[in-house]
Amino acid sequence: MPLLRPLALVALILLPGCSALSALSQATEALDVYELRAPESIAEAPRRLRLNVTVEEPTTTGALMTDRIMIKPSDLQAQYLPGARWGEEVPVMMQSLMLRALQATDGLTYVGREPLGLSGDVAVVSDLIDFQGRAVPGTETAIVTLRVSVQLVRERDVAILASRTFTAEAQTAGLENAQIVAGFDQASDILLAEFADWVVTGLR
Repeated sequence: MPLLRPLALVALILLPGCSALSALSQATEALDVYELRAPESIAEAPRRLRLNVTVEEPTTTGALMTDRIMIKPSDLQAQYLPGARWGEEVPVMMQSLMLRALQATDGLTYVGREPLGLSGDVAVVSDLIDFQGRAVPGTETAIVTLRVSVQLVRERDVAILASRTFTAEAQTAGLENAQIVAGFDQASDILLAEFADWVVTGLR
């Protein structure tokens, strides 16, 4: 499976050393647009459940309410890759990824952003905690960390059926935009596969 799946790639901008963590690019600069997709290796469920599942848009902090690709030089500082952005704002993209991962299991009657009727059977409610890379001191690499807290909520009585926090990491091959996005792709594949299996298994 390819590690990098660019929606559009105009040019690769090299990010030598600390320049990978430079300030935002000028507004007039054309930005390469990237997207992530649900992993192709998600296993199908043994049987389909007659459930209507709604995947709500994750909540998150202000720093992630953007389509820019975050890279952190330290725990208390957030910057964004110059010359690159996601195809959607991060919470919307994460919602899309979770939805497609559940659809790929073929284990639920319906999965969508909105219920088919007035309400669904189960809602996937989540909080996106981490979705960024961090430069590894003394190297030309970064560690990408994704972390999301998920709850399965029964709609009819708002009861929490299950909850779990998913975390995945991947080390990049370098600090070029394409290499950092590839790290996001690897980490998201790990997280989404675990998430999809947990949801379908937990609802059986």
